[in-house]
Amino acid sequence: MPASIAAALLLWGRVRGPQPVQVLARLVMILACQVTAVVMVFVMVNNANLIYGSWSDLLGTGNHVRAVPQVSSDDPAGDGKSGKSPEPKVIQSFKNVDDPKVPGDVKRTDLKGRLSGVDGEVLVWTPPQYDKPEFKDKKFPVVELLPGYPGSSSTWYGTLKVSEQLKPLMESGQVAPFILVSPRTLLLGKGQDTGCADVPGKVNADTWLSRDVPQMVLDNFRADPSPDRWAVAGYSAGAHCATKLGAEHPNRYRASISLSGYNDPSLEPDSLTAKDPALREKSNPLNILKTAPQPPKVAFYLSGDKGDGYEAALALKAAAKAPTTVTAVESSGAHSSDVWKPMVPDVFKWLTTIIPANH
Repeated sequence: MPASIAAALLLWGRVRGPQPVQVLARLVMILACQVTAVVMVFVMVNNANLIYGSWSDLLGTGNHVRAVPQVSSDDPAGDGKSGKSPEPKVIQSFKNVDDPKVPGDVKRTDLKGRLSGVDGEVLVWTPPQYDKPEFKDKKFPVVELLPGYPGSSSTWYGTLKVSEQLKPLMESGQVAPFILVSPRTLLLGKGQDTGCADVPGKVNADTWLSRDVPQMVLDNFRADPSPDRWAVAGYSAGAHCATKLGAEHPNRYRASISLSGYNDPSLEPDSLTAKDPALREKSNPLNILKTAPQPPKVAFYLSGDKGDGYEAALALKAAAKAPTTVTAVESSGAHSSDVWKPMVPDVFKWLTTIIPANH
């Protein structure tokens, strides 16, 4: 913006030609200053909140769906006891995240989802205990972290400062030493939110998040394979996803954390699941709880302000039956990272009561 203003000031009195031409030229200069000002503000907001991870995400030209295969449920228990021979391990290479806002101890890998047909980056942070000699034979619990929509896999680390906030709490024993995993969730271009669901012919987002990403973590890290040692957390649209995945897959997750989420997918206008009546019903965690053959053994932590997630939390709490548990917390403030970031320590202290450190 300073360059456009300087150029306008320099050229303002040098415009030649008929008066209409001079007026038009000066209007173009003013418009250029305004456009650059708007772009600069957008870039500053995006850099502060990591809403979009790349220009392709912003422009809607990115597509991370390689294929949409029919997904089988060969391992419905999620415990590797399906009777089939296990697939060969997929050993990934990891590198630093190319973002100055993300701490240097967060690593990135580019994963090709074997079951889902989704390709995308996955960011992983290991707790301080992970590389200590006395823990070399220990397996660690895992939390998948989902951003809102639109959102970047970097947001939890760069904006909510999850690893920086939790590291001292893990070192002091107040929080269990979780491996933190943040996969890409913005998979389709042109303003399409997957709702973290398998949408026939479009995307297998659920399979990507609940099967491909966890399998990669198990293949590459000392992660505990028991579903009792896994959790999923999200904010905004990611909170809806976390609640949905927890309710739908108690064979894969023991706990689910929702910060300012919602139950009905239609509250996100770009949600693909909201556009299909059957998927909309199927993707609503309230309906999942009400229609489950038996109540899932999942602990939910659901927070939100009145009119921004709290009512959805109360509805789930009213529908929950043992062994399902729901902790509903009323928060206050705008729908923003300024509210969610300070909640991280207490949320993970709660999670540690559900999934304690395994010494």
